[in-house]
Amino acid sequence: MLYEPEVSLEKQLAKAVEILLSGGVVAYPTDTVYGLGAVYNNVTAIQRVYAIKGRSHIKALPLIVADYEQLDEITASINACGRLLMRSFWPGALTLVLPRSNRVTDDITGGADTIAARMPDHPVPLALARRTGRAICATSANISGQKSTIIARDVLKGLGSSVDYIISHGKTGCGIPSTLVDATAEVPVIIREGFITREQINRVCKSFYREA
Repeated sequence: MLYEPEVSLEKQLAKAVEILLSGGVVAYPTDTVYGLGAVYNNVTAIQRVYAIKGRSHIKALPLIVADYEQLDEITASINACGRLLMRSFWPGALTLVLPRSNRVTDDITGGADTIAARMPDHPVPLALARRTGRAICATSANISGQKSTIIARDVLKGLGSSVDYIISHGKTGCGIPSTLVDATAEVPVIIREGFITREQINRVCKSFYREA
């Protein structure tokens, strides 16, 4: 495991991209909490993410994209509701459940026909997805059931040598998970309220919004 807080962020990013492309697992800061990532189409790396977290394989892993081209790669379709929410809250702390494309395997989705995707408002995950050229998984960097963190040292303490690289970027993120909205149907459904509130979602989708 590599943890180099004294190294510049640019050099850390370069090393992290190299590790991700070679099938490794990287912990990185986001605008919400620290994430644990691997490129989405490397099954071995994705399986390691599940093992590191002790996460059930029936629980899908969310994905981070750097741009809408990457989103098109992992989704089969996006309806009017989904596009409205993206325009309003991306980049930001909103994760959308969308129909998956055939490029996304059951290893990511837990067998579901959907994926959870987000475009974060933070330069590090955006750079990782952009430079690898692939969506990366974005589950929180902690053991399942334990508290998520916004500090690299806490990731090091909690996950240690099981992670190949931890990007250090000071204290970062709001500490509140992203809001999760199912946008697969015409009417959006909030699955988990996070940093973006129900009221904010309601104001944007007032014509067809309902709560779960």
